[in-house]
Amino acid sequence: MNENWPELPLDKWRATYATLHMWTQVVGKICLKLAPPTNHYWGIAFQVDARGLSTPLLPYEDRPFAIRFNFVDHRLEILCSDGGSRTIPLEPMTVAEFYRRVRRELEEMGIQVKIWPVPVEVPDPIRFTEDTVHHDYDPVYAHAFWRVLVAIKPVFEDFRCEFVGKCSPVHFFWGSFDLAVTRFSGRAAPSRPEMGAMYAEAYSHEVISHGFWPGSGPVQDAAFYAYSVPAPAGFAKASIKPPAAYFHEELQEFILPYEAVRAASNPEGELRSFMETTYAAAADLAHWSRTELEKHRHKMP
Repeated sequence: MNENWPELPLDKWRATYATLHMWTQVVGKICLKLAPPTNHYWGIAFQVDARGLSTPLLPYEDRPFAIRFNFVDHRLEILCSDGGSRTIPLEPMTVAEFYRRVRRELEEMGIQVKIWPVPVEVPDPIRFTEDTVHHDYDPVYAHAFWRVLVAIKPVFEDFRCEFVGKCSPVHFFWGSFDLAVTRFSGRAAPSRPEMGAMYAEAYSHEVISHGFWPGSGPVQDAAFYAYSVPAPAGFAKASIKPPAAYFHEELQEFILPYEAVRAASNPEGELRSFMETTYAAAADLAHWSRTELEKHRHKMP
């Protein structure tokens, strides 16, 4: 089995996952406060890098800075353009303690950021200041999770390169705790004001999105997903590869279990087939102008 695609069993790392999700939300809220308001919230997402997950460069007076979760050395790094830096060990601690320490380190660096200290996109949110429920950190599984993202990102990037229409970066959203890449048709999507302002901004235009998340809600194990907004008629019945992929009625998304990809003789090819067939099905059914949107369909000079 390919060692670049490590095991990620939810039963063994569930507590670490839950804690990391809340820690990333603490840092993510700082992005939300400081980052320019890029369309579809792209500016607040994290990037997978050579050590872990990093924020974008965040503007602050004349001293922009970034924050990185380093899953190799297991520390949170605050790196400022003036050369200043602070670190916090990534080790078992409550969300409340993590929140206090991040605030203290920033304040001691002269960075004042006021955020709304409540997590989003989770059921029954607990204020960061009061969260003593989540406190686990297993460095083995935190590192394994990052290695999974490192294995996935090149596949997502190659897939992205074949599209010449508007497309998101390959980025990590701390709210939903997923790595995602999203293609756009160029057409506006039907308005859904009842879904709230965040949904309206994220899905203001027609999209086909692919991603990975380590499991939650009705899909408890790590999995890849594919969905279209709005979903075209017939999408749920489309013929998709590989055989392990299926349509999840509750989520209204195609799901491919991570374990099926990890166990394949060619994990990258298995994942590519899922992304390509789900995209093709959604794009054809929604009548996207594929000749204009896809690189391999263009007549190159």
